[in-house]
Amino acid sequence: MTPERRELLKRTGIFLLMALVLIVMLFPFYWMILTSLRNQVDNTSPVPVWFFQPTFENYRNVIRENDFLTYTWNSFVIAALSTGFGLVLGLPAAYSIARFKQNGLALGILIARLTPYITYLVPWYLAFRALGWIDTYLALTLTHLIVGMPLIIWIMISFFEEVPIELEEAAYVDGASRLGTFFRVVLPLSAPGTVAAAILAFIFSWNQFLFSLVLSGPRTQPVPVAVFNFISYGQIDFGGLGAAAVLITLPVVLLTLVIQRWIVTGLTMGAVKG
Repeated sequence: MTPERRELLKRTGIFLLMALVLIVMLFPFYWMILTSLRNQVDNTSPVPVWFFQPTFENYRNVIRENDFLTYTWNSFVIAALSTGFGLVLGLPAAYSIARFKQNGLALGILIARLTPYITYLVPWYLAFRALGWIDTYLALTLTHLIVGMPLIIWIMISFFEEVPIELEEAAYVDGASRLGTFFRVVLPLSAPGTVAAAILAFIFSWNQFLFSLVLSGPRTQPVPVAVFNFISYGQIDFGGLGAAAVLITLPVVLLTLVIQRWIVTGLTMGAVKG
């Protein structure tokens, strides 16, 4: 076999493998969209229905009869607050770890991030119930910090390490304080990483389900919990479930497509540096 033929076979194999992976990954989204456009009879048919008359009734029911916009607003507020606080606390922490080589602190934050969320849930629930914070934005924001802040810290460590120390030393010579140097020199140079970290933290908070299920209530229920309401003891509204899932997923997919370059940079910065 000639080298050209081996190269062609290799490329063909890689292409087929990637196509298979894409099919496996995208089929659930495809089926979710089909489910959202079918009526309940087609969705509960024992034989999969591939050809049908599309209907948008499921979307109308989700938006009009289930107060979906309120749930979306709740998700937005919680994700925005947790991301904002995550940046305020996480950026200085990441800078400190990067500049002073606090590897133990970085490891502790990583362990906190990898610990199953259920570990935090019971103590938080008992504490928030005693404080009367159940069904408040404050409780949900604090719990979502454990989702976003470690992510922000670990992404930003690599970006801060990339900022030349000479630039900071030059700022000190010019009379700048450490805080001023951080805001005027370090942060502007790390802006792409900050954007990527903030968006990823927002998306992770947007998708968070466990804390929201236990700690939210009628006033603060976010969309992941609202979708769960379509599953009842006696019946599952598959069409409503699919439509709600599409409405939740669509903003995240669009946002990811728009800022995919920053996300990839943020996730691969540490690997490239290493």
